[in-house]
Amino acid sequence: MGYATVWRRLSPRQLNVMIQAFSLVCIFFEGYDQGVMGGVNSSPRYVTEVGIGAPDGTVTDTTHQGGIVSIYYLGCIFGCFGGGWLADRLGRINGLLIGALFALVGGALQAAAQSSDFMLVARVVTGVGTGGISVAYWLSFGLAFINHGYSDVRWRFLLAFQCIPALILLLFIKMLPDSPRFLASVGRYDEAREVLNKIRCDRAGQAEIDLEYKDIIATAQEGNPSSPLQFAKILVGKGGKPGANLGRRAWLCVWLQIMASWTGITAVTAYSPVLLSQAGYSELTQNGLAGGLNTIGIVGTIISAQIVDQIGRRKCLMLGSVILFLVELVAGSVYEASLHQPDKADQFAPAAVAMLFLFNLGYAATWGTVAFLIPTEIFPSDLRAQGNGFGITGWAVGVGMTTLVNPIMFGSIGSRSYFLLAGLNLLWVPIIYLFYPETRNRTLESIDYLFSVSSPFYWDMERAYRLCMDTKVENCIDEQAIKSSAHDEAQQEFHETIQIGV
Repeated sequence: MGYATVWRRLSPRQLNVMIQAFSLVCIFFEGYDQGVMGGVNSSPRYVTEVGIGAPDGTVTDTTHQGGIVSIYYLGCIFGCFGGGWLADRLGRINGLLIGALFALVGGALQAAAQSSDFMLVARVVTGVGTGGISVAYWLSFGLAFINHGYSDVRWRFLLAFQCIPALILLLFIKMLPDSPRFLASVGRYDEAREVLNKIRCDRAGQAEIDLEYKDIIATAQEGNPSSPLQFAKILVGKGGKPGANLGRRAWLCVWLQIMASWTGITAVTAYSPVLLSQAGYSELTQNGLAGGLNTIGIVGTIISAQIVDQIGRRKCLMLGSVILFLVELVAGSVYEASLHQPDKADQFAPAAVAMLFLFNLGYAATWGTVAFLIPTEIFPSDLRAQGNGFGITGWAVGVGMTTLVNPIMFGSIGSRSYFLLAGLNLLWVPIIYLFYPETRNRTLESIDYLFSVSSPFYWDMERAYRLCMDTKVENCIDEQAIKSSAHDEAQQEFHETIQIGV
C-alpha cells in the first residue's frame, strides 16, 4: 500500500483521531497567523524596518500599522473565492495542500521582509493560503528577552514560525482520505462507501450508515459542479435550484462572521499588548499577559464543545453576546475610571485585565466556534465547501475591517471604544433571534427544509422544517405500509398455491 492509502491500515478510532489532529494543525495555523502580529507590532526593530514609528518602538502611523495587519485578510478573500472551487474540483485534501503551499511561501516572505511594501505583498500571499493564537504570544514573550527586545530575531522568528504547520500539512496531509461527499460527487461511489464505513462503523449501525450513504449519493447526483462564477451568482441570489434560497444562506454566513469580528475580538487578539499598555503595565508584563490572555481561549473552546450541542447554536450566540456586552461595559468603565483618577491606575489595572480574560473566555466558548460552525451546516452537501467559503469571506472582510479601524479607533476615542463594541454586542442578540436558524441535531440533508420558505424569519423556517419532516415521516410510513401489504399478499398467494397443489 502507498503513502496515500495509510488511512486504510488504521482503525476507525485511529482514523478519526488523525483527522482531528490535522484539523487542529489547520486551526493552529489560522489562529497563529491572527495572533502573530500582536507580538510583531511590539518589536521596535520591526516598527523601524517597515517605517511605522520611532526607534524605541513607539508607533506614530497607526493607519499604516493597521493596513499591514489587515491586508492579510484581502488575501484571505481571494483564497475564499478559489478555495471552494478547488476543493470541489481537486478534492478537500488537494485543496488543503495548495493552501499550505501558499502559506509556506507567504510565511517565508514575511520573515524575510525588508520594507513595508515587501511585507504587504507577503501578507497577501499568506492570506490566500489561510482558510495557535496562544503560541504566537508566548513566543513573543520569550523572544522579548533577546537583546532587551531590540533584535531582528524577535519579529522575524515569529513570522518564520508560521511555516512549520504549513510544512506539516504539505508533508503529511495526503495520508488522509478525501471526504465521502467529494468522492461521491466525482463518481467514486465505492471509495465513498469505504471511507464512510471506516469513519462511522464504531459509532453507527450498518443500516444507519447505508441510509446516510444513499442520501449522499442522491445529493451528489442532483448537484452541479461549483465554480467561482457560481460563488458570485449565489451572492446576488441567482444560484442554485429554485426555492433553495442559497443567496440568503450566503449572506447569513457573511454577516455572522462580520458580527463576530465586531464583538471586539480583533481588538483583544491583535492589539492586546497595546490595550495592556493602556492599563499601565510594563512591556515585559504586557507580553506575558498577552500570552495568558490568548491561552485562555483554549479553555473557552473546551467549554464550547460541551455546550454547543446541549443548548444549540442560537442560544450560544445570544448568550455570548450578552456576556461580551457586560464584560466590555465593565472594561470600558474601569479604563475610564483609571483615566480620571490616574493616581489609582495601578489599582484599576487588575480589574481591566480580568475583563480582557473574561472576554476571551466568553468569546471562545460561544462566537469563536459557532460562527465557523454554522456556515458548514446550512448549505447543501454539494455546496459545503462554497458555503464555508462565504463564512471565511465574511471573516476576512470583518477582521480586515476591524484590524484596520482598531488602532485608529482606540487612538481617537480611547477606552470609549469598549462602549461602542458593547452596544454592538447588544444589537447582535435580536438579529440572531430573528434571522438565524437552529441546526443542532439536524442532518445536512434536512437543513434544506429550513430554507424552503422565502420568509427570512426564524419561526417561519422552523414551521417549514416541521411540515417537511412530518410529510417525510408520513411518506415513509406509507411506503412501509405498501411493502407490508405487498408482503402479506405474496404470502397469502403462496399459501393458496400450496393448498391448490395439495
